[in-house]
Amino acid sequence: MPAGVACVAAGSVGEIAALVACPAFIARCAERYRACGFGVPDEGEVRSWRASWPPLFEALMRAGLSDLRVYLEYGTPGGGRRLDALLVGTAPDGALALVVVELKQWQTCRILDGGRVMRSDGVVTTHPVYQVAAYRSFFGYWRPEGAPRLELRAVVVLHNATAEQGAALSAAAPAFEDIPVLTAGDLTSPRAALARLLRCEDVGAVSSAQAASFEGIRWAPSAGLLDHVGSVLAGKPAFALIGDQQDAFTRIRDKAAQSLRAPVAPRQGEPGPGGKPAARGAVITVRGGPGSGKSALAVRLLSHFMRDHPDASPRFVTPSGTLRAHLLDATAGHPGARELFPSASSLRSTAGRARAVVIDEAQRMARTGGRMAPELAAALEQVPLVVVFLDERQVIRPGEGVSVAEIAAFAHAAGRRHHSLELTGSFRCHGSKAYTDWVEALLYGRPAAWTGQAGYDLGLCEDPFALQEGVERATAAGHSARITAGFCWKWTPTRQAARTLPLDIRITSTSPAGEPYVWQAAWNASTALTTADGEPLAPPSQLWASHTGGHQQVGCVYTAQGLEYHHSAVIIGPDLTWRDNQWTAHPGESHDARLRDLTPDKYLPLALNIYRILLTRGTHTTRIHSTDPETHHHLTTLIKPNHPTSNMTAAAEIRPRHET
Repeated sequence: MPAGVACVAAGSVGEIAALVACPAFIARCAERYRACGFGVPDEGEVRSWRASWPPLFEALMRAGLSDLRVYLEYGTPGGGRRLDALLVGTAPDGALALVVVELKQWQTCRILDGGRVMRSDGVVTTHPVYQVAAYRSFFGYWRPEGAPRLELRAVVVLHNATAEQGAALSAAAPAFEDIPVLTAGDLTSPRAALARLLRCEDVGAVSSAQAASFEGIRWAPSAGLLDHVGSVLAGKPAFALIGDQQDAFTRIRDKAAQSLRAPVAPRQGEPGPGGKPAARGAVITVRGGPGSGKSALAVRLLSHFMRDHPDASPRFVTPSGTLRAHLLDATAGHPGARELFPSASSLRSTAGRARAVVIDEAQRMARTGGRMAPELAAALEQVPLVVVFLDERQVIRPGEGVSVAEIAAFAHAAGRRHHSLELTGSFRCHGSKAYTDWVEALLYGRPAAWTGQAGYDLGLCEDPFALQEGVERATAAGHSARITAGFCWKWTPTRQAARTLPLDIRITSTSPAGEPYVWQAAWNASTALTTADGEPLAPPSQLWASHTGGHQQVGCVYTAQGLEYHHSAVIIGPDLTWRDNQWTAHPGESHDARLRDLTPDKYLPLALNIYRILLTRGTHTTRIHSTDPETHHHLTTLIKPNHPTSNMTAAAEIRPRHET
């Protein structure tokens, strides 16, 4: 296997063709898949290899392309994309010809708008031509200066589909006329015609030296890509800077410029100028509470590095899948942007490429053996400039966390300069530091009565029906509004083809007349759901907080952390109650497999952190309801209730249309 290339198999077409039907080869590919950091291949992935590789290689061999080099499951830096197959050969002008192959087992699909299709099993996905075009664009936008010249091509192979289906898919992607869609009949074409259909009619074999030159390319984003994405991020209103955010930005910008302009310093212990040990770059920590603007500042710094220091190959890393999904969504208009936001699991490999890395939500990184995450340690030790954003009270799982003091000690031991900044303002809760201070006192100190503050609206709701009514009213008024809850009810994952969401959340309340009534709701969908006509029904969990329809499901800490919305409704579940003038934890009430088996004393600080996050998402309004009567009564001594018990009949009528 070529060193430094992430793929499950590589070799000549002829070599791989002789192996694809062998179970031992498939098993080795699965092992390599894990070794590359792609995760653990599920049975569906392995099944697709068994189904799609043999017809592809049979066609390649019939087309006389046995001498071309092929890479299966080729991964781009940072794991942003994984190509089904990549063919590499020599173009007539001597450039390297790259042919990206997208494989599908589909027989039929329904074409929707916006570059989407619905498969026969009801799953809505990206049009395969749009998908392979984005893959192809990576090589154009990430080819560094001095790398071999590249001629880029692409093809879609649907080895089970009909000619009619292929023609329909091609017609639905007129912007990519140079990307053919091949179907079962095409793969039986005569040799010359088949080579032409596969976009390889004029592609010759590569020498070992050419193959090595391709495999040695260190892919890096072009200055144009960095400038474009930087401008996009800077133009997003959510990333505007005010108050001490702007002050912090200026300070970090100046310190970053010093580190990025300086020549690469010797490693620790090696003499620098004048024979003295040299400091090897800088580590900057930025600590701030909820709503202090950490993520906004982190993204603006990335934007600045992209436009002012493109040669630093800046990257943005976060262990929060939700935040990463929103950044990918914000930059989805540029097909080369994905690799700028590598996953946290690939931070170690990122550290070997980038000279500037911004790490947000660092406290969510898992520790190993009681020490800070090894991926974080690798970045702190190797990357010339690392800016780390964290909130030590947003640790929500056992085994997570890192402190400013720990990072400072590590940087000092590595011979690096450390600078520490703190964001003390509150820009989320309508600038209401009084509210965030009230939440801190409620959970960690001595709870105090809410005396109110102009511009921020805090209140209680006597039942979840009233919470839901408030969210519906805010949404109808054009505001973003969401309900969140502690993870105290089971969560049933949904299949992509599902047309309904299970009503996993059931909360029983008692009417003034003493009669019980039940509020039911669905958790956020694990994947995007659509109607039978392809209309959006529910956004995927990671985009629940911002995409249309999210107000019709309930989110938890994993989908809300790092995000905000105008109107926040929070359900404090039975896992956290107020007893004997203190908070009491009940881990057995949690349905989070990572938390439910903890002892109450270990669960309590995590539960307090979780509800601190949920209670500080609203920019203008927060409404609270506790399912525990004694806890809710305690809250009534601190907050004046805003609404009487709601009309259950009216509330039941506004359930999301996909709930039954």
